[in-house]
Amino acid sequence: MTCTVIIPARLASTRLPRKPLADIGGRPMVVRVAERARLSNAARVVVAADDAEIVAACEAHGVQALLTRADHASGSDRLAEACTLLGLGGSDVVVNVQGDEPLIDPALVDACAQALAERPDCVMSTAAHAIDDDAEFADPNVVKVVVDAQSRALYFSRAPIPWWRDGSAPGAPQVGAPRPLRHIGIYAYHAAFLRRFPTLAPAPLERLESLEQLRVLWHGECIAVHVSALRPGPGVDTPRDLERVRALLQGS
Repeated sequence: MTCTVIIPARLASTRLPRKPLADIGGRPMVVRVAERARLSNAARVVVAADDAEIVAACEAHGVQALLTRADHASGSDRLAEACTLLGLGGSDVVVNVQGDEPLIDPALVDACAQALAERPDCVMSTAAHAIDDDAEFADPNVVKVVVDAQSRALYFSRAPIPWWRDGSAPGAPQVGAPRPLRHIGIYAYHAAFLRRFPTLAPAPLERLESLEQLRVLWHGECIAVHVSALRPGPGVDTPRDLERVRALLQGS
């Protein structure tokens, strides 16, 4: 199957100012993300930016970019506008790759798109991987997801879920119990649902957890979850993260 990768990019960032344009080995971070996404089977990769400076930087490196409105409340709203600007049909598959993931695995893009294609009962798909570290399991900045027997999301939370009543750590033996899953922030949608999503009323649980995907579950829709055997590379949220990724990509 084919899909379009859209990378939302916003110039303002509290913890890392001008994050999409942060230099990594001579190229802006958002360009690095696009280059990784191009290694997938996506038909095209497009950056949806809120500032002309990001568009210019992308075009200077041969990356297609669109200028979207600067007042969007979320990345999903920005993607919905990009779908309209690109003229995508309702059944077209869009994969949302975050603009701060310069180490994104191209195979994960394909797997997320394929998970949606194989699940007509789901309006979108995402990914996760097993947690085997106590600190990560307890960290509220690490989003967890629990799934049903058909690998559909039951709930996303910053809390440590599922909580093993008779155990003490996610790495301990759990006979018949599922391993905790860390949510990976990549999503695939059909363009029709992506355009509909901003019209759905925000959910109380979404506001409580500050997790936009809970709006989908709140309104009774299903999300397919691809469980990856591999842990994704680190994203970039802070200056320290940026230095870590620069070291990993040095010379590439």
